Amino acid sequence: MSAAQASRLTARRDQVAFRHTDSALSRSWARTGVGEPPSIALIKEHLNSAIVAGTLLLAAMSHGQEFNSLYIALAVFAYAVTFKVLTRPQLELIGNGMDWGRILRHRTIEWACVIGILLLTGYLLKVSSLFSRRVMLTWFVLTPLVLTAAHAAARKFAGWLLEHGGTRRRQVIIGANKVGRELAARLAEEPWHGNVEGFFDDRRVDRLPRESRPFLLGRFSDLPEYARQNQVHVIYVCLPISKQPRIRALLDSLGDTTASIYFVPDLSAFDLMQARFGEVGGMPLVAVRETPFCGMTGVLKRASDIILAAGALLLAAPVMAVIAIRVRQSSPGPVFFRQRRYGLDGREFMVYKFRTMTVCEDDPLMQATRFDLRVTRVGAFLRRTSLDELPQLLNVLGGSMSLVGPRPHAVSHNEHYRKLVSGYMLRHKVRPGITGLAQVNGLRGETVNIEDMRQRVEFDLDYLKNWSVGLDIRILLKTVSIVLRDRNAY
Repeated sequence: MSAAQASRLTARRDQVAFRHTDSALSRSWARTGVGEPPSIALIKEHLNSAIVAGTLLLAAMSHGQEFNSLYIALAVFAYAVTFKVLTRPQLELIGNGMDWGRILRHRTIEWACVIGILLLTGYLLKVSSLFSRRVMLTWFVLTPLVLTAAHAAARKFAGWLLEHGGTRRRQVIIGANKVGRELAARLAEEPWHGNVEGFFDDRRVDRLPRESRPFLLGRFSDLPEYARQNQVHVIYVCLPISKQPRIRALLDSLGDTTASIYFVPDLSAFDLMQARFGEVGGMPLVAVRETPFCGMTGVLKRASDIILAAGALLLAAPVMAVIAIRVRQSSPGPVFFRQRRYGLDGREFMVYKFRTMTVCEDDPLMQATRFDLRVTRVGAFLRRTSLDELPQLLNVLGGSMSLVGPRPHAVSHNEHYRKLVSGYMLRHKVRPGITGLAQVNGLRGETVNIEDMRQRVEFDLDYLKNWSVGLDIRILLKTVSIVLRDRNAY
């Protein structure tokens, strides 16, 4: 089955940037690596880190700097940080064009995050002065360019390997259903896995999806003989778990072949969120809904929040002092407005803002509206420019909020909408954010009807499903670019 044929079996998913996906089977579920040639797996896992360390070596050599133990330690640390932060090379869809300008921008943003971590570590350990500034500047500037060039070379190599890699592995899929067709399309996007010969299914031809019929190879009972005669390397079982007796019988009948067998669970009925495999005491588990910030990703998220929030607070301190004076002069009342919100795991916390209204209720159900008489003149400017949100940097440093995440709503709003919008409370599997994916897609200000809130929740859940450091950085940059010209906040 060719890539073009397989692509017709299912629509391609949009890559997540500032759009949400409609695919029930999230990319986060489709873990790569199974059945890949070692060279491809090595490139995907370690190319970025090797380029970062290698560029440091070249920068040091170009300036006549001895590559001593200090630079070796820096290279090792940068290797480890890059491994967690940078997006792996995109080798899929061989032969299709790539927007290399966009890829360069994304690598630059991610590399800037790595630089921030390195600079903070150097400052805390008081070792920054031990490194040549010329070497560091050269390294910082060259790395995104070398990374982009290396990704282009890696795609060329993947294409060459596809043509000259020797024997192509033969693969068949049991079950011409939605999962089987989706798997065939994804395997076609990564053709170094081998050729998908077709499907085996016990249903009558007229009951099969029209696009799958040309690729039907036979019934389940025909598979063992076909596998032996055609030297099939890999068999994917895409049947519902309810068919366990039939699956068991198939596995028994395939015991006389050398084919590798993979079971592809049908989780399309579930609303997957950070789906992954795990184990407890050797017992396998499948996480269907999980926070994206487990393990080291949680450490990375929290560290980036602290670094960026502390820097932003230092820069904004003079502006915040002026705003505090103007708020105090605008009308009687406190400088800060405090309100109870739901945070991580649905726990209540106090969110801080500059007061923008003449009243200061803790939990009003009615949101601010355009031309709201409660909003002061100074408050209108603060709300329009989002400067009233600056005190939430204190929330971020305190651990109750994050720079990027679903926006926290008033407790009364939560209790109202959780009964009306499916999945509403799943937003609280992460810390709420000062800005979020919904906000940079124009969903700010008053929610006029239930559909407005439903759209916000959809974007919030997409953020949870597809989180990455790069996505956080892009949201922050887009927030800065749109906040002054947005008119949906009042």
